[in-house]
Amino acid sequence: MHVRDIRFEHHRSPLGIGEPSPRLSWAVAPDSLGRAERQRGYEIEIRDAVGRVARRRVESADSVLVPWVGTPLESRERREIRVRVWGSGPAGPWSDFVPVEAGLLHPEDWSAAPVTPLSDDPAAADPRPAHLLRGEFALPGPVTSARLYATALGVFEMEINGRPVTDEVLSPGWTSYQDRLRYRTWDVTDLLRPGANAWGAHLADGWYRGRLGFNGGIRDIYGDRTAVLAQLEITLADGTRLMFVTDPTWRSADGPVLASGLLEGETHDARRERPGWSRAGHDTSGWSPVAEVPLDRSVLVAADGPPVRRTQVREPASVVQKPDGRHLVDFGQNLVGRLRIRVTGEGGETVVLRHAEVLEDGELCTRPLRNATSTDRYVVRGVPEGETWEPVFTTHGFRYAEISGWPGRLHPEDVSAVVIHSDLRRTGWFDCSDSVLNRLHENVVWSMRGNFVDIPTDCPQRDERLGWTGDIQVFAPTAAFLYDCAGMLSSWLRDLTADTDRDAGGVTPNWSPRIPVILPFEVPEGNHPMAGWGDAAVLVPWALYQRYGDRGLLERQYRDMRRWVDTVEKAADPDRIWRDDFQFGDWLDPAAPPDEAAQSRTPKALVCTAYFARSASVLAEAAGLLGRRSDRDRYAALAQEVRHAFVETFTDGRGRMAADTQTSYALAIGFELLASEGERAFAGARLAELVADAGFTVATGFLGTPLVCDALTATGHVDAAYRLLTERSCPSWLFQVEMGATTMWERWDSMLADGSVNPGEMTSFNHYALGTVADWLHRTVGGLAPAAPGYRRLLVRPRPGGGLSRARAAHDTPYGRAEVSWHKAEGRLTVEVTVPPGCEALVDLPGLEAVTAGAGTHTFHA
Repeated sequence: MHVRDIRFEHHRSPLGIGEPSPRLSWAVAPDSLGRAERQRGYEIEIRDAVGRVARRRVESADSVLVPWVGTPLESRERREIRVRVWGSGPAGPWSDFVPVEAGLLHPEDWSAAPVTPLSDDPAAADPRPAHLLRGEFALPGPVTSARLYATALGVFEMEINGRPVTDEVLSPGWTSYQDRLRYRTWDVTDLLRPGANAWGAHLADGWYRGRLGFNGGIRDIYGDRTAVLAQLEITLADGTRLMFVTDPTWRSADGPVLASGLLEGETHDARRERPGWSRAGHDTSGWSPVAEVPLDRSVLVAADGPPVRRTQVREPASVVQKPDGRHLVDFGQNLVGRLRIRVTGEGGETVVLRHAEVLEDGELCTRPLRNATSTDRYVVRGVPEGETWEPVFTTHGFRYAEISGWPGRLHPEDVSAVVIHSDLRRTGWFDCSDSVLNRLHENVVWSMRGNFVDIPTDCPQRDERLGWTGDIQVFAPTAAFLYDCAGMLSSWLRDLTADTDRDAGGVTPNWSPRIPVILPFEVPEGNHPMAGWGDAAVLVPWALYQRYGDRGLLERQYRDMRRWVDTVEKAADPDRIWRDDFQFGDWLDPAAPPDEAAQSRTPKALVCTAYFARSASVLAEAAGLLGRRSDRDRYAALAQEVRHAFVETFTDGRGRMAADTQTSYALAIGFELLASEGERAFAGARLAELVADAGFTVATGFLGTPLVCDALTATGHVDAAYRLLTERSCPSWLFQVEMGATTMWERWDSMLADGSVNPGEMTSFNHYALGTVADWLHRTVGGLAPAAPGYRRLLVRPRPGGGLSRARAAHDTPYGRAEVSWHKAEGRLTVEVTVPPGCEALVDLPGLEAVTAGAGTHTFHA
């Protein structure tokens, strides 16, 4: 038995981690036939820098998030780990050693001071310019090891001796900065040399000081001074250790970025570039001093998710020149990122880049962007060989770009789109015999990519881009199948907890990081508990536990989970019904008027009470898993009381809902609120009738949509679910595809059938919430679902339909690749199942008794 893919916590790169005793995971490699014996035990060996070894031998089948061995890591400490396992015979070979290294674990480990440019005038411009900061130092000999620990109040990029430190962008990302400011650790050994060295930072406002939110946004939310904090620790070949830090000896200057904002875009004057600014010996006679900025170092934390990076470059699908000389570029895909241009022109010529997701009447439709101008400008330097430029501190949501001021004719090779998002590892795939459904699934993937830019946002293009809790609450299971987002969402949950701690009433916010915003509608004072949104405190940790098997995360978030349910218990009436007029409810019900998104056919009290029951039930189950018996009993009883109140208040006792809507039945069935199988069967039949009466178009909003296909399937109406899925008239999933969508829309009719854009004030063409149907594609069409946390047991239960002749779902579980593929021919169903080592699968095929299959590849017929 061979061990592969050793991992620490949820890190892609275990350099500078913040956990002193990180849990370990590994996979067992199958043999050439895909078989692997079940692990019965493991041995871990840990070796420190001086060769001391700690070992632990454990009789256990566990291989995911197993406990650390030996003493905790100290700050900066590096150790190497290897693992071997055994089944019924002797232990297999040792794996290769894999390194892990701690970051700076304590506030006192930091000697650096955050420094800000004294020349920076916060009131001078809107948006503000970026600044250059630099320092120099000398090394008396060759370097064997160097680590750079750095972060910023703002967003920044570091250089050493004229070379970029990293390919990361928009570091350090967005957190609740007053409670958590992430730093990153980089190995910069190869960037240093004996003698004179220089290092520097390019610093802009970003989320810290830039304009955020609705209606033009608010600036200076976290502070009115940007700053960079950097600490460089070096070990020379002779063993000498040196440290260099940001301090008042640094110098600052204006650079070529004259204006930069996440919503507004970036202006770059190439004539103002300072060649060699991060190299030793650069002339700094015109540079200005810096000043220290106060910072509570206890808020500094190591990053626990992957950084944002450039992940793809797309070339234009078409370039059209307008009669007035403007060029309209179509990249064939709605995406998030920015343009990269290659231009030759006279010095001082200005190229203007505007962005939009859709066209209207042959021109960019920028109305949906609201006050996000999303415009970049490049002032040409004027070198004969041409120049290449890409913005540094902004991103846009776009498929189309309008380029004006271009010197001469624009050729397709002169421009490309750089795709930017959190560098998550892809883990899930789906395809089937219907190319339109495959395009729908790709739209979901692209919407996740565009909205996972350090935090899970609702939309990536307009003046909003907030970490709305309701969106990720419904989408978390889909996200966790498609990408390994455990680290990123774990980090976001820490911010959610911190924001809730700061709230006077201890209420989970509707978005996190929580910032003040100028909302486009009236709201009650304070932080109002919102059903389906605040439930993210309970249901996102639960989804991550189900998909990754991380009980430690569940334990960490338990206080927040319980706090939310307690908040709702207080908000509900004594009869356990949560009645509240100010609720988002089944947001964006297709019947809602364009500017009344909360107007739903399903009563808000019904939605609120259903979510109350669901979160109380999940909390009870989590309490039981964590050994909190009194909490388990208390919240199980509460959940039962709420379910009983729901049935008494919102049904006739036989399964008919008082509010005869698709969402009402989907919630009642999906959250298991009905008391008997008879009620459940009636509700399912009535839901199927409603779906048919609507012509198999969708009649659900944000909270009903994730449940409707599952509710139909669970009550024996899978054919109706397929009809709903494959309907092409509006409102439906495939209407969007038929209209040319390449990402998921916010509204079912963000674009109307005549090609015009919905007149509503909220009209995004990149919103993943309605893409939750992909989870049903994975589990029901593809047939691959977790039957135990972390996929240690698989549920293989494909339900072919919709005229499909084949489908496939594959997922890289914590144990290895799981896959289900099926095809139908001449009335016979053939299913191939791959079960990863250490797992088993319950295989439930139509018309057959369920069977259990062990690790390996299996073929079944039905």
